[in-house]
Amino acid sequence: MKRPIRLPLLVAVALLATGSVPVAVAHGRVRTPEPLGDTTTAPVSAENARVGVLVRGGVHYCTASVVHSEGRDLIVTAAHCLTGSGSGGIEFVPGYRDGKAPYGEWAVTRTYVGDGWKGRQDEDSDVAFARVVSRGGEEVEDLVGGNRLVAGPGLGSVGEAVTVVGYPRAREAPVWCTNISTAYGDSQQRIECPGYSGGTSGSPWIDARGRVVGVLGGFQQGGATDDVSYSVVLGGEVAALYGEASK
Repeated sequence: MKRPIRLPLLVAVALLATGSVPVAVAHGRVRTPEPLGDTTTAPVSAENARVGVLVRGGVHYCTASVVHSEGRDLIVTAAHCLTGSGSGGIEFVPGYRDGKAPYGEWAVTRTYVGDGWKGRQDEDSDVAFARVVSRGGEEVEDLVGGNRLVAGPGLGSVGEAVTVVGYPRAREAPVWCTNISTAYGDSQQRIECPGYSGGTSGSPWIDARGRVVGVLGGFQQGGATDDVSYSVVLGGEVAALYGEASK
């Protein structure tokens, strides 16, 4: 986890090649932070309501977001946010802000973590999904919507503008930043944005079409500094895990 060192939708995985996209339409064609690499408080919006905090023991400790699924009850985050001792009793709070839960608190009922992470905590497998319990007969995606997730062999967002929305533990509102992602080896991607401290693990990387193309985590569980963050390239392993979780 980024630590505060100062602390069947079987084919909802879009197998489409991605190209360069204009920064101005990043994050679902809504206003994005400018200039590139500038981190600011994320505004209240329908799109940002899909992003929220993971809470355990009354404290928010990671970020997650709603992704589209057949059951309309699926969130994505970093694998290291859902594993380890005390991994039970987790709730997802979409749109969390200033101690309030405008869209309710959703109990995590089942988690999906890849074999690479379960077996050896492989940093190239640091992506996970979780299903949340419905509330009053309504699913979380019915309430706030869900972003499409893009994963599959040969796909990636390297070289594109992506917007990262996440919740530092030290803040009570989300931050966001848009910048160009770059490759870090063959299986990871990185982005330079300041202020992504402990608690931002699991933050979605959202492309110009409003699709999740990365999840903050991976190398050094998301990065050892607040200014550079990482994500696994969402390849075949993530696509298969998403297919399993979406059934």
